[in-house]
Amino acid sequence: MNAALEVRSLNVSIDRVPILRDASLDIPVGKMVGLIGRNGAGKTTLMRAIMGLMPFQATRIAASGTDIQRLEPYALAKQGISYMPEDRRLIPDLTVEENILLPAWANHIADAKSRLEWIYGQMPEVAAFRQRRVMLLSGGQQKLVALARALMPGSKLLLLDEPFEGVAPVLSRRLAEVIGGLRQQGLSMILSESDDTHSTKLVDLVYRIERGVVSVG
Repeated sequence: MNAALEVRSLNVSIDRVPILRDASLDIPVGKMVGLIGRNGAGKTTLMRAIMGLMPFQATRIAASGTDIQRLEPYALAKQGISYMPEDRRLIPDLTVEENILLPAWANHIADAKSRLEWIYGQMPEVAAFRQRRVMLLSGGQQKLVALARALMPGSKLLLLDEPFEGVAPVLSRRLAEVIGGLRQQGLSMILSESDDTHSTKLVDLVYRIERGVVSVG
């Protein structure tokens, strides 16, 4: 199988307490995969481990066939891999556009200008408030900005952690439209949710996670 991401036997423990237990999954190229599990099941831990943001052990973590286990987290951006955290992690005093461009400045993305215009094309509403400071936006609008920022380096693979959590229904529907559009353009994604409320019609494959154990379907 042509895989955008392969994870084999991923284990994470915090203070000697097992959080992930031999977790394995695949994200096919150009497909969206759902990761469904209740709060505390290990969804965020799995994504953070893949991104190298916490200690882990794994038999294999590879993106498009390249082992990424030993790469520093910032180096994943050069592989076209990006992460949208559940809590957004935006810088409130910066403008929307400055937040989106931060990964480009940090990683010297050569085509940042054209990529920014492409992002605005996907989300015209974000372009409309590009000069506003992030602190002045609603929570749902901030989610859109967080997705826009993730798209700056995320040209191949996106890890979306609870993108719909805490978002008003109208903006949840808009987020689903944008994410669905990205899927149609061939971007590979994994999207976590506590249930199937928003992702049922978006994903090509579902993994379930419970107490750190991942299973198909």
